[in-house]
Amino acid sequence: MSEPRKSRLVPEVDFAKDGKQTGFIRLFHSTHDSAYGFLPIPIVVVKNGEGPTALFSSGNHGDEYEGQLAVTNLVKFLEPSMIRGRVILLPMANYPAALAGRRVSPIDDVNMNRVFPGDPDGTVTRQIAHYIDSELIPLADLVIDLHSGGSSLNYVPTALAKQSADPALYQKQLAALRAFGAPYTYIQGGAQGQGGDQTLGAGADRRGRIALGTELGGAGAVNASGLAIAERGLRNLLVHLGILGKEHWEDPPAATRFLDVRGPEMYVYAPENGVFEPLVELGDTVAVGTPAARIHMPETPWLPPVEIAFKAAGLVMCKRIPARTKRGDCLFHLATGLVT
Repeated sequence: MSEPRKSRLVPEVDFAKDGKQTGFIRLFHSTHDSAYGFLPIPIVVVKNGEGPTALFSSGNHGDEYEGQLAVTNLVKFLEPSMIRGRVILLPMANYPAALAGRRVSPIDDVNMNRVFPGDPDGTVTRQIAHYIDSELIPLADLVIDLHSGGSSLNYVPTALAKQSADPALYQKQLAALRAFGAPYTYIQGGAQGQGGDQTLGAGADRRGRIALGTELGGAGAVNASGLAIAERGLRNLLVHLGILGKEHWEDPPAATRFLDVRGPEMYVYAPENGVFEPLVELGDTVAVGTPAARIHMPETPWLPPVEIAFKAAGLVMCKRIPARTKRGDCLFHLATGLVT
């Protein structure tokens, strides 16, 4: 049986070296304008002696900004003398998408959070996913991949995790999520449309790592409360792991509320093309049958709007941003209480 092919990406940092290293992961990419060039994926490694390793990733989707700023600010904050162990920081994991401010890479139009574990011989996005999966995740004890709603969605700021099938690892996930301290935390039980086993977090779970995520806001902007939650949460995770001292712990305003997102009834989709009029707001609590939205058709103004109702009860966690919509677009998703 042949050995798995190794990544062709080359880091400028030494993961075993103490100190604070800044540089790039070089992804060689030959184009008309740059025959022997490379794509520079920024990476920072802060290490001091032996101890746990945390991998903090953002920019997996390039139009999600709260995580990118939180990781960037942590780069400036952390110094080797403050820690015991190692922190690996990827503020623009999907560099081409993040540079373009797009959910997917403009080079290959691939969604990186749907192609893990990646492919060392694949397109640019698949090569990045493979490097993270095969080279970075194995170094880590805990991995958090910071997301928000991007250009098309907005979220109540929340942490999340796909429930590990390993009961002991699931308990470690829950403990880490409590330390992160978002107002809400939802547990994915294979919810539709959320990447299944092809996400960065799923890759971390496959390797037995504590795998966490977030949805910190969105709407193609920076949500101030989501950014503050992320900054506090990342520092608290480092304290939780024993990498940072307890003096850097900041109590969340309240204990996180665990929620569940499972089943197609938790999602509302546009049944027709038209203009989306939301009838509820983020954070509202709805019942089965509560009116959710109207889809108007200004091009045929004599027709009545199509009305949509919720098929489940719960908290409105996510709402579509663009008013112009087409059949199949996600308009809302809900979450319900979870006993942990």
